[in-house]
Formats: sequence, C-alpha cells, structure tokens
Amino acid sequence: MANLMTGKRGLIMGVANDRSIAWGIARALHAEGAELAFSYQGEAFGKRVEPLAASVGSDLMIDVDVTDDASLDAGFAVLKDRWGSLDFVVHAIAFSDKNELTGRFINTSRENFRNSLTISCYSFIDVARRAAELMPQGGSLVTLTYQGSNRVTPFYNVMGVAKAALESSVRYLANDLGPQQIRVNAISPGPMKTLAGAAIGGARKTFKTTEANAPLRANATLEAIGGTAVYLCSDYGACTTGEIVIVDGGYHVLGMLQPENL
Repeated sequence: MANLMTGKRGLIMGVANDRSIAWGIARALHAEGAELAFSYQGEAFGKRVEPLAASVGSDLMIDVDVTDDASLDAGFAVLKDRWGSLDFVVHAIAFSDKNELTGRFINTSRENFRNSLTISCYSFIDVARRAAELMPQGGSLVTLTYQGSNRVTPFYNVMGVAKAALESSVRYLANDLGPQQIRVNAISPGPMKTLAGAAIGGARKTFKTTEANAPLRANATLEAIGGTAVYLCSDYGACTTGEIVIVDGGYHVLGMLQPENL
C-alpha cells in the first residue's frame, strides 16, 4: 500500500538494534509513509540507532532517560519545536535486572521491583501525558507487552508483574484520553529473539517450545508485529482502543502442548 501513514509523524522509543521489535515497527511505519523520530538513552545506544534512523530517512534523534523528568521534558520539547504535533508514539521500553530473571520470583528485590515497574510501566504513563499535549487532533499510543502478564512464564518473574501493570495502564489511559480521540493499545508478541528477550533465563527453550506448539507452528515475526502497529497507528485503527492485541501464532489459546509434544 505504501500510503497508510503518509502525512503522519511519530516517535519510536526503544530501538536497541536491527532485531528490536521497535525497529520492526519503525520499518513497517516508514514503508507506509510515516515520518519518524527516535529516542535512545546514552551515547552507546545512540551510535546503534543513528544508522538505522538514517536508513528510514530520519535525522531526528533525542537522548531520553525515562526515569528523569527533565530529560523527558527536554525530549518532547525538541519534538514540539521541530514538528509542533505528534500523530503516534511507539513505546518499547522495559527493564529488569537480568540476575533476577533466572531464579525464583519470590526472591525479587525491592530495588529491582521498583526499577522494573518504573521503567517498564510508569514510563508509558509519563510518556503518554507528554505526548497527549502534542496530539490536538487525536493520535495513537502503542506499547509492548507479553503473555507473562497473565500466565506464569518460566523466569519472567517481576517482568510479568510489570507487564500486568502496563496492560492495566493501557485500559485506564484509553479511558482518560478517549475524549481527546487518542487511542491507547498494546501489542503482545510471543517470545522473540531480541536483546531484551535474551536476558530472560531459558529464552531459547521458551522460543522453541512456543514455535513447536502454537497453532500456526510459528513465532511472531517482526513483519507481523510491524503490520499490527501500522493498523493501530493508522486511520484503520480509529475505533480500536484499550486493547491488548496478541500476535503469537495463536499460542495463547492453548490449554496444554500439542499431543506430539506431551
């Protein structure tokens, strides 16, 4: 189609490299005509993101620390000065100490609980509040979650709690921002071979198990997730808000593994 997002501008948050889900989404939005800005945290990530941003015609990159109000304010001020308004934001930011994603959930430390919830959940609320001010004609906010929010997944631990809070936040934000014609949704892919996913204990086994048992016998692809984001950010998603859109090959419908794998 190559024109679903023509004339729309948006911020992509959370690209780490060319295998990031955020990058798959950015690439799909660009292919449909969107103009993109990218946020990153710190010089090291900036160097990774710069060539990717350039490949989709973007020179608008902002260094943002989502745990720092002044940094967020400065980042959105740059967007306001450059563009004046926003049509969409893709929030693909999450964090937890990887040392606590290999053991038991009961051993979650207070500090890591606080950091995980702040970065993985509250940052979306913080971003939404600032983004909404730049969406006078409405817009779309999209974040990323995972089924570990509502089903116990090996070693996902405190991230499951953070994603549950994030999904609840999606619903409350959708209600708050609906009168302003701002839609708020989350995409829930199955396990992905990403930098973030690799931090979770047993990630390879989880990936293979899902692939072998999902009804489609496949994990989600970056292209499929990107296409879902295009729908949610485009005018075709005008009446969709407060949803958790699952893109996992159907794995979430299963009650147990396929007979051949029992």
